[in-house]
Amino acid sequence: MARILLFTGAATSADVLPSLALLGHQVRSVPAQAEAAVSPPESDLWLLDARSNLLAARTLCRVLAQAAPCPLFVVVDGTGLVALSSEWGFGDFVVSDIGPAELATRLTLALTAVSTSEVITTSGIVIDELAYSAKLHGRALDLTYTEFELLKFLAQNPGHVFTRQQLLSDVWGYDYFGGTRTVDVHIRRLRAKLGPDHETMIETIRNVGYRLAAR
Repeated sequence: MARILLFTGAATSADVLPSLALLGHQVRSVPAQAEAAVSPPESDLWLLDARSNLLAARTLCRVLAQAAPCPLFVVVDGTGLVALSSEWGFGDFVVSDIGPAELATRLTLALTAVSTSEVITTSGIVIDELAYSAKLHGRALDLTYTEFELLKFLAQNPGHVFTRQQLLSDVWGYDYFGGTRTVDVHIRRLRAKLGPDHETMIETIRNVGYRLAAR
């Protein structure tokens, strides 16, 4: 059973996607507003009700696509299909009158793809190794190759303290001949990209090294 978050203005999920009620998933509805994506409940898949006001739905879809920690589907009716394009940013779409068998298959394929991908999630950080992307509370982080590898390594080991020499060995590689000062420089740059509200996630352990706080 999947946890599905439905962004809609409809009274019930059955009004949006009747077949969904037949599949036994845990469905929770929230307003079709960007604010609902700020601190969303734990979910395996997001659905956006785009059956009406396609212009507003497209704008909201772009916002949700940046924030979504999981696959994002758009629900449209038959007449809305012509308005869909890659500019929306969704992962897939379904027509509102889709049958339960096809819907079950589409959802299963999306959820299976997520379970087999290399995604690291901790403390609001979501790192997709295959897509080589990193997000912090839904905000995409613009990282260099080394910054990405450093954040990924720390995120794989939250709460674990690493010396500068360990980080050089595991992130830069044993053949790196630079000094440990380069670790400090990259940590400083990485903190700046996390932003002032989140830079303390990477903690300095005096006379030892660094760690990503487990929160």
